[in-house]
Amino acid sequence: MTAWSYSSIKTFDQCPKKYYHLKIAKDVKDSPGEAAIYGTDFHEAAELFIKNGTPIPPKFTQYASVVEVLAKFPGEKHTELKLGVEKTGTGYEPCGFFGKQVWWRGIVDLLIVNGETAHMVDYKTGKNAKYADMKQLDLMAAAVFVHDPEVMKMMSGLAFVVRQEFPKKIHKREGLDGYFSVFGSQLDALESAVDSGVWNAKSGPLCGWCPVVSCEHYKPPRKW
Repeated sequence: MTAWSYSSIKTFDQCPKKYYHLKIAKDVKDSPGEAAIYGTDFHEAAELFIKNGTPIPPKFTQYASVVEVLAKFPGEKHTELKLGVEKTGTGYEPCGFFGKQVWWRGIVDLLIVNGETAHMVDYKTGKNAKYADMKQLDLMAAAVFVHDPEVMKMMSGLAFVVRQEFPKKIHKREGLDGYFSVFGSQLDALESAVDSGVWNAKSGPLCGWCPVVSCEHYKPPRKW
């Protein structure tokens, strides 16, 4: 079975050819843009505040209230928690993030465990939650249930800090199998591509920003 993550299956769904060059051939790299770098910097600032009380840098002070509220939640806090899951014949087992048997891997921005209940947060620095994908939370919740058998219920949310929007979802342990199946059709297509060696290109609005410049659909983005 091919190891995957939320971001990798989204890349495959966007364009199998792009996935092939980034994840299989590894002959191109997808350099992060300014927005991605900004998001990474905020994640680090939030982690340091939750873990050590390190003050939020001035460029993120407008979002500090969101992190401050989360820091006050009761429970054991885990930041940037790397989780790996192995798929077995009978279900799922926890494993190392880079373990040889890893089937799925992901990083939880913030997990707060308080007995049988947990809160899970994924930070977003996008402008709004209009296109929020709750499937990401499904995967993370399933992985937490696999790794911590005591957690029965989880309040999960995407924290869009710019507009302070917070799409939420309640996850329960009995839904674990379903949470890991939210990308079932895409995973079937991925395994088919791996077996056949056929990685068809898809044309779309983001082709101009794709690092696979050899693709027939690539066109340099317009300069305004």
